[in-house]
Amino acid sequence: MKPEMIADYQCVTGEGPLWHPMENRLYWTDIPTGRMFRYDPATGHHEQIYQGEMVGGFTIQADGALLLFGERGSVRLWRDGQLTTVIDELADERETRFNDVFADTEGRVFCGTMSTRQRKGRLYRLDTDGSIHLILEGIGCSNGMGFTPDRKCLYYTDTTVREIYLFDYDAATGALSNQRLFVRTPEGEGGPDGMTVDAEGYVWSARWDGGHLFRYSPDGQEVMRVPFPAKKVSCVTFGGPDYTDMYVTTAGGNRKETEGEGAGALFRVNLGIRGLPEYLSRVGL
Repeated sequence: MKPEMIADYQCVTGEGPLWHPMENRLYWTDIPTGRMFRYDPATGHHEQIYQGEMVGGFTIQADGALLLFGERGSVRLWRDGQLTTVIDELADERETRFNDVFADTEGRVFCGTMSTRQRKGRLYRLDTDGSIHLILEGIGCSNGMGFTPDRKCLYYTDTTVREIYLFDYDAATGALSNQRLFVRTPEGEGGPDGMTVDAEGYVWSARWDGGHLFRYSPDGQEVMRVPFPAKKVSCVTFGGPDYTDMYVTTAGGNRKETEGEGAGALFRVNLGIRGLPEYLSRVGL
């Protein structure tokens, strides 16, 4: 179960790994430094492909472009190095930025923002027509999301309170309802961060300040933990030709002496457990 280090760009907050099914490459971001990277497992080549405003999260569009969610509530389309603005800013988010984002079955995007000194974070839903809607308020740190196998429920993470929730999900409207607790992590063992769901319906949750990747059964029981040489394990996604490769980002690359020798690096783990492709966003311009 020892993770394989793939690339070490000493990311301050490496985040949001996402497999690009049309390119067979992995993309990820380093939020505070405004960098993005990609990795081609067929050749072993990895490179930085973006430098600019912070990208808190991104999705892959149905046409292969990347949809970047950044500072001030901005949303931009990235295609071959060119940026096109979808939303310049959100008036209520000028003091903050987007964090983790997640495309749903219909191509909408659930996108969370960070807390400010004045108020807590929020969760929005960006619809395919470009309209954006406030879904939740009072979030400490909006983070990882995923679907149950029947796509009738959505997992949602608030790292600050160390909780992962379940919501009923309506694919026709994108509405969330019936919030309940799925997992609360023990105090003093870090907080749940980015997540994904495998083909068996088990939840994989990265543990910020917990040094591990955790696997939970559908009833919320811990069934496995994978250790990493980094305290801040930030996010996980499945990829590769059969979706058995798990790619995991970490943070703290600017403080390796205290955060661990692998802090800020991208890792790969293959346990023979298959994941599922993430949904593509279909937000029009």
